[in-house]
Amino acid sequence: MGISISAGVRQNLMSLQSTTDLMTMTQNRLATGKKVNSALDDPTAFFTAATMDNRASDLNNILDDVGTAVETLKAADNALNAIIKLVETAQANVSQAQNSASTAATSTGNVSIKGETDLGANTTGVDDNDVITINGTGVTIADGDGVDELLTKINAISDVTATLTSDGYLKVEANDNGTLVIADTTGTAGAALGLTIGTTTGSENSTRTKLASEYDAIRTQIDQLASDATFNGINLLQSDALKVVFNEDSTSSLSVSGVDFDASGLNVSAAVSNFQTDKDLADAKTELATALTTLRDQASTFGSKMSIVETRQSFTKSLVGTLQNAAGKLTLADTNEEGANMLALQTRQQLSTTALSMANQADQSVLRLF
Repeated sequence: MGISISAGVRQNLMSLQSTTDLMTMTQNRLATGKKVNSALDDPTAFFTAATMDNRASDLNNILDDVGTAVETLKAADNALNAIIKLVETAQANVSQAQNSASTAATSTGNVSIKGETDLGANTTGVDDNDVITINGTGVTIADGDGVDELLTKINAISDVTATLTSDGYLKVEANDNGTLVIADTTGTAGAALGLTIGTTTGSENSTRTKLASEYDAIRTQIDQLASDATFNGINLLQSDALKVVFNEDSTSSLSVSGVDFDASGLNVSAAVSNFQTDKDLADAKTELATALTTLRDQASTFGSKMSIVETRQSFTKSLVGTLQNAAGKLTLADTNEEGANMLALQTRQQLSTTALSMANQADQSVLRLF
């Protein structure tokens, strides 16, 4: 058997129930801070916001990898700058050695042959097929041999070095503090070129030897520094490669190629013959100048790559913020508005309770008949 209530009581009861439901919804919004907590609240807003939140979460994960890539590039750049300083130190070392005169056995001609393309035809006293013996090895001035060919043939002898002085005179030095023995085997080409015929002795220049040892120590430090440039398992100075991904489906990325920048990779050779000959120092100086240019160019390349990665990092951070803000506008509640709603609902609840009480009092008046 059902319970019968009057129309007035029923209407006020329904109003009170509706107010209670609205208060429950408002309380939930205030507690969670969201006006859309499930697909039941607003399917379109809920799923659109979920898509944006998911993408923002994926991009946040990518930002961690991008940040690691930035630090990897910084580690390589710092190492490059340190190697540049070491190479500059090595250059100073070579310059200091050049300021100390060579004491190696040396014979310098007194006839300038700079630019000669056929010594046998153009140099007085030098005939084609003349043979000069240097430290027991014959050097033949063949028909058509010029300065370049003569230097190549003399430098093929393991214990001597041949160069041209700045004003074009032939200079022959003994390596490793050895003696220099020059003789005219056929003709008088050696004497005609102004070389000292006979035996020349030299001595070790201790200053150059000391500086050569320091130079090799610098090379060792270059090797060790390049090896220590590893960050997160990647060493861009030992030919490792780095790939930086910028979006969630990996369609946007940047590849950074590594280089081999130890002393060998930079073509910086060990000190030859303890730097006893001027040619050894000149060769070392050339190698260092080339290495320095290579290092500076690579530092510029790494700097450009780092700028790109940092720019993409800033963009991705902004995009994450944009996605989160857009999702929030679809789902987040206005706490000020919901607070005002709660206050209004509480007032309405009190009024509905009072109205229900008054309706009940009207029904109770029938009791006065008994």
